[in-house]
Amino acid sequence: MYPTNFDYQKAHSVDEALAAMAANPDLKVMAGGHSLLPAMKLRLAQPPAVLDVFGIEELRGVREEGDMYVVGAMTTHAQIQRSQLPLFPEVAGYVGDPMVRNRGTIGGSLAHADPSADYPAAALALGVEFVIRGMGGERVVPADEMFVGMFESSVQPGELLTHIRIPGSVQASAYEKFKHPASHYAIVGVALARHADGQVRAAYTGAGEKAQRLTVLEERLNGGQPVGTGLVDASGLLGDRFASPEYRAHLVDVLAARAAARV
Repeated sequence: MYPTNFDYQKAHSVDEALAAMAANPDLKVMAGGHSLLPAMKLRLAQPPAVLDVFGIEELRGVREEGDMYVVGAMTTHAQIQRSQLPLFPEVAGYVGDPMVRNRGTIGGSLAHADPSADYPAAALALGVEFVIRGMGGERVVPADEMFVGMFESSVQPGELLTHIRIPGSVQASAYEKFKHPASHYAIVGVALARHADGQVRAAYTGAGEKAQRLTVLEERLNGGQPVGTGLVDASGLLGDRFASPEYRAHLVDVLAARAAARV
């Protein structure tokens, strides 16, 4: 599975992790390992060195700071599922199985930016902030700027996603998903959140190269209109043997209506 010169390292603090990444740009950061290890087994990824950040205690747990929840990037899906956060506990229940949820982390999932992952749509609907740290200091990235492309987030080489900030004043939220029967990844997932000002933010995952805002739905709901159909253009969606672009566009309409009925 590993090359003969494979280098495995563990970091016990953010500073230690950043120093290791600065010293070796070829290091691949691993949190729970549920994305990297399968890719390595299939020879889709063969990094010469891996940095395990799962044991960084300062990146674990959920706390309140003013009107925001602050979630450590190494907080597991199981911990998220048991928390009082808006929307994310519901989403965490869709992730993998109990074994995956007890090892996989929210930060690893979000930084990985899998186009079929559940959390990115929820992050967009909630309007979360991502705290990213590098040797040059800390920066905060809004959800709308986090997901750049397929398996590409705003976390740059030499940086580490440390925390997620979530508004604590969300009035209601919902996530509806049509999952692949074997992998349980989203063929389509739709997330909605009604915020303190009464405005709705919505997003979808699984249908395109990255999770994206459902602006047409937001305009309709915030304007007092029904959900309707035609929320996304099928020409911009992915198609495969499981679902055509047209079918995915239809699923977005159906799942959006179900989610809207709950918020």
